[in-house]
Amino acid sequence: MALTTPPGPLSRRTGDTNYTVDGPAHRILLTPTDKRVRVLVGDGAGGRRTVVDTTRALLLHETGLLPRYYVPVEDVDADLLLDSDTSTHCPFKGDATYAHVRAGERTAPDLVWFYRDPVATMPALAGLAGLYLEHLDLLPADARPDGEGAEPLDVVLEEEQPVLGHPRDPYHRVDAWPSSRHVVVTWEPQGRDPVVLAETSHPVGLFETGFPARWYVPADDVRDDLLESSPTRTVCPYKGVADHRSVAGGPADVAWRYRDPLPEASAVAGLTCFLGDDVVTTVDGERLTA
Repeated sequence: MALTTPPGPLSRRTGDTNYTVDGPAHRILLTPTDKRVRVLVGDGAGGRRTVVDTTRALLLHETGLLPRYYVPVEDVDADLLLDSDTSTHCPFKGDATYAHVRAGERTAPDLVWFYRDPVATMPALAGLAGLYLEHLDLLPADARPDGEGAEPLDVVLEEEQPVLGHPRDPYHRVDAWPSSRHVVVTWEPQGRDPVVLAETSHPVGLFETGFPARWYVPADDVRDDLLESSPTRTVCPYKGVADHRSVAGGPADVAWRYRDPLPEASAVAGLTCFLGDDVVTTVDGERLTA
């Protein structure tokens, strides 16, 4: 994400520079990762089959898109693959053919694709298999709408760490730092007086590549009596699983918390951040924009 979205150098709208990039508007970068990557697909009977096990994975960064894994075809279990009629064309990579993955009684459709004869500018794609992780059931139990339920059918691992959503971009960074800035969060419904939802001089600022700063408020400084729980759960590959809350009688899902965040965001564990319709955050008196 960091390289391929603004203001990253592979995006279509970079930051101020003293250089120009000599190349196409749509750019591709293929980089190796030293992490062991495994893809395990549920077989429908409580077990999982290992489709990919590799220490030679690569990440493909492409302008405007999230990174994707590509792995050597030798590290994909061909016995689990079924031919698919699906094919796609990419002007920057070539013509792709697809394969389903059959694990026991369960099929993951079009999970793997191949550029067997890639365009001349991307010869490195030959001999690699791309992975369409969106076709897997990776949602952890605490990210499901009711916050409970079955564990995911499938799992993608970097070493022993499950991947949430999409591969983690090594150029994407999250910093969460304690601060002494004065943060006030108000709900400002039209035609009514503003209501303070939270106020603190002990926030944690979360600074994430490509996003505005987000300010997290300690539990003691949040008006919990004005908020109600929501079934919404969201997943971030860099921060973890967040549960959301709504303003009682007001806008939905304007507050969220990471109860058990990933290590990079550990400083915001249990703290609340706000963003949504008619909800305004000020930091040292300055109103923030989304």
